[in-house]
Amino acid sequence: MSLNTIAINRLMDRFDRHASVWLFGYGSLIFKADFPFLERRPASIRGWSRRFWQGSHDHRGTETAPGRVATLVPDEGAVCHGMAYLVTPEEFAHLDHREKNGYLRLATAMQFADGGAAEGIVYIATEQNAAFLGPASEREIAHQIARARGPSGPNSDYLLDLAQALRALGHHDAHVHAIEGHLLACLGAAR
Repeated sequence: MSLNTIAINRLMDRFDRHASVWLFGYGSLIFKADFPFLERRPASIRGWSRRFWQGSHDHRGTETAPGRVATLVPDEGAVCHGMAYLVTPEEFAHLDHREKNGYLRLATAMQFADGGAAEGIVYIATEQNAAFLGPASEREIAHQIARARGPSGPNSDYLLDLAQALRALGHHDAHVHAIEGHLLACLGAAR
């Protein structure tokens, strides 16, 4: 699959007739909502784990030196915590562009922290996309993140902002926070 997924995502019409749709965010969508929304709630989805296995050639890295950003990988029994946004379908033009580097819109069930539930959309970059970097040790991921920079700024900002946003939500993500520890050690050694 190509790096640019805008055209593929425009084909998803499951929620076209809805006045509003829930969007689940697990990466930068937790801390950077650069789109209007009707409501925002802490939420989670089941059966997925957050991993820094997706390359970023357009925001937090470049074609020759990609950064690493979050995607979800299937993981039976896992719970991924994040933030859900109620948006109008018109917002997907902006979101499809923002998530164009390999992410596909998928329907998902989500549970809200207050006990409610809804079906909505999540963007996931699968291993079939050209920007997928795949597994690496948390130390290796941290070193790649420490070096990467793109039009949206240093890759390290993305990781550190996500780690802090998860803490603010009251959740520990072993993968994210392990990378954060290695990254802080790496950045400290570079000074």
